[in-house]
Amino acid sequence: MPAIGRAWPVGVRPVVLRGWEPPATVYGPGHRGVDLAAPPGSPVRAVAPGRVSFAGRVAGRGVVSVELAGTDLRTTYEPVSPSVGEGDRVGAGEVVGTVEPAGAHCGTTACVHWGLLRGGTYLNPLSLLPPWLLNGGPSRLLPVYG
Repeated sequence: MPAIGRAWPVGVRPVVLRGWEPPATVYGPGHRGVDLAAPPGSPVRAVAPGRVSFAGRVAGRGVVSVELAGTDLRTTYEPVSPSVGEGDRVGAGEVVGTVEPAGAHCGTTACVHWGLLRGGTYLNPLSLLPPWLLNGGPSRLLPVYG
């Protein structure tokens, strides 16, 4: 998976409340994405450039899906109040909506469920981010003394 993401969907380095747990079978138990802690009203950003393929409500929750430019990948963000519409082009880091109040997905804590799909196959969305974003920032060279 190429690390094409240039920004977290929420915050600078959000707490991962629940990680990627791929199901053993198509309909088996698991977690098909990651849950990122974020207060209600926080901006939700596109992790990479693309085109909005869906912005609306599904099962009572706001959902935004973005087809990533130059790939066969699609990211999803929920529960989000969309600020974009279907067909809109978005850049990496561009706001696509705001976090809706806590719902059943993360219990009493507000969060964003961030998903990644290739066709009908769910993938780990953290694989889109380069190591320097996952591990706290870019390397820094320090002077060598002595």
